[in-house]
Amino acid sequence: MSIKILDKVKSAAMEGALRTFKYRNYRLFFGGQVVSLMGTWMQNVAISWLVYRLTNSAFLLGLSTFAALFPSFFISPFAGAIADRLNRQKILITTQTLFMLQAFIMFALVISGSIHIWFIIALNVWNGIVNGFDAPVRQAFVIEMVENKEDLSNAIALNSMMFNSARLIGPSIAGIIVWLFGESFCFFLNGVSFIGVIIALWMMKVKIKEKAEGKPKKLFADIKEGFSYTWNFIPVRTLLILITITSLFGTPFAVLMPLYAKTILNGNAQTLGFLMGGVGLGAFSGAFILAARKSLVGITKKIAQASVFFALMLIAFSFCKVYALSQVLVILAGFSMMTMTASCNTIIQTIIEDKMRGRVMSLYTMAFQGTMPIGSLIIGSMAEKAGAPYSLLIGGTLCLISALWFVSNISKIRSIIQPILVKNGLLKATANV
Repeated sequence: MSIKILDKVKSAAMEGALRTFKYRNYRLFFGGQVVSLMGTWMQNVAISWLVYRLTNSAFLLGLSTFAALFPSFFISPFAGAIADRLNRQKILITTQTLFMLQAFIMFALVISGSIHIWFIIALNVWNGIVNGFDAPVRQAFVIEMVENKEDLSNAIALNSMMFNSARLIGPSIAGIIVWLFGESFCFFLNGVSFIGVIIALWMMKVKIKEKAEGKPKKLFADIKEGFSYTWNFIPVRTLLILITITSLFGTPFAVLMPLYAKTILNGNAQTLGFLMGGVGLGAFSGAFILAARKSLVGITKKIAQASVFFALMLIAFSFCKVYALSQVLVILAGFSMMTMTASCNTIIQTIIEDKMRGRVMSLYTMAFQGTMPIGSLIIGSMAEKAGAPYSLLIGGTLCLISALWFVSNISKIRSIIQPILVKNGLLKATANV
């Protein structure tokens, strides 16, 4: 009897975790993206291997990664303003097409023997610019796919699950393909993977946004309005500050993982693979648990707990010299990091005005993704001077300070967002967010 009850509980949890699949548009999006993201991770691994094979330079390896990530920091505000003006579906079709073109150019250059390190960096910059438009628009587009805001948190968590599933599977496949066929085949497969996404986007039936009345504002005026709205909306401002500090000083801990695996744990490439896989496994688990949640009750408490716990895991990891314990710590760090960032995303998306969604999510992209390459340089420089353990300790301590600052502001945040969520029908008046 108890086994049947347990099976029913598991079935209900799974059904709740996948409830956003009832929307046709989201099913199309998920199916296309999960294949495409695996292709993207395969390409990332192939590029890293190719750069190091061509140059034997750790500096150029870091520079190529920086080139692919940093442009989005500057592009995102413009992308957000454009996303609030134009059809987001068409913007995404354009960005996915440009991603596909870049992959096929990489394939052609490698297969013809014409590849050069500066071609790779230039094409990485291309991808970084395109991603600057794609990421905030994709974040803002979620609400148009799920239709009902009650399922928004589930959609965001499923997106995180999708991303981390690809992060776990893609690099493993890439390693085998590079070994058997060379880097060029990874680029070709990545290019092909975008075809499904583009077809899925074309097949979606999305309501066309009504154009705002009156004379349209200039682009820079829209950007300024987005910054002003975000800064003056205390809950959004507080959450973005928390995410920014975490992305600057906490998330880049993965950059030091090769150094940590080799010099602190006396391991090898396999040690590094298991540690990185542990981060992905923890993040995937955190996203799945969030997807199974059916309400926003207690979500601010979740953010507070997860942000403090993430900082403590980083601090503990900085002191750890035992491999088995380090593996546990990185899994817990990945879990808490995903819980915090996805929960912040959920709150922001459920309380902002629809007309400001693109601009606010562009700033979220800046805070979460755009600051990562800057943080990598900061953490890397500290590790160069003080060593990896001390740089992780400093980063974890700064994250802990920001987490405790968020905890001190939680009552004010709740008092502002509670009425909004109740008014939107996303929370009962008697419940605490």
